[in-house]
Amino acid sequence: MAYKAIIAGASGLIGSNLLKLLLDAPEYSEVLVLVRKALPLQHKKLVQLVINFDDLDKHAAAITGHAIFSCLGTTNAQTPDKQQYRKIDHDYPLQLAKLAKLNGVDQFHVVSAIGADAKSGMFYVKLKGELEDDLKTLDLKTLHIYQPSMLIGDREKPRMAEKILFGLFKVIDPLLVGGLKKYRSIKSTTVANAMFKKSLESATGTFTYTSDKIHTI
Repeated sequence: MAYKAIIAGASGLIGSNLLKLLLDAPEYSEVLVLVRKALPLQHKKLVQLVINFDDLDKHAAAITGHAIFSCLGTTNAQTPDKQQYRKIDHDYPLQLAKLAKLNGVDQFHVVSAIGADAKSGMFYVKLKGELEDDLKTLDLKTLHIYQPSMLIGDREKPRMAEKILFGLFKVIDPLLVGGLKKYRSIKSTTVANAMFKKSLESATGTFTYTSDKIHTI
């Protein structure tokens, strides 16, 4: 059977790598991307749906298939407005999951973050924790949560702060052993590959993968 996949956030670091994997995979016959502006890409399997995520419900009929991958996310630099930040990192993925539940989609995959905790005093970590908790209340057939640490990859617009962090993690990573392994940096391609591989499995339930576990998939 050839599957249909949906990606939200296909232009991002993880989403763009995942899109390449899915388009090349014989297991998938259609890849629908939900985008704010069309990607400069053409492929016989690719379907692009340009939308305003505030109006996601208007596109409910398209939210069908085997697996939905939410790779949505932003940064303080891109989105200094905390209310808009919350929409992108919490509200949109949650609404997408609700539509997936409504339409009987088999799997929902979401990129969260290491240390996600709704009780945290840090805005980003708290937001990701709230998303995870809210997704779990939906009782989805299969929910895969990925909690990567510092992401390594080539961005269209490299950020100076990240370049500095990349250098630091090259020194720090070997020192993170045992229970600290999950804090090691991880390549965006590694996360994307794990998401793809897990989508081909038939397990049901809720699964959470920290960086160290993502590496082993």
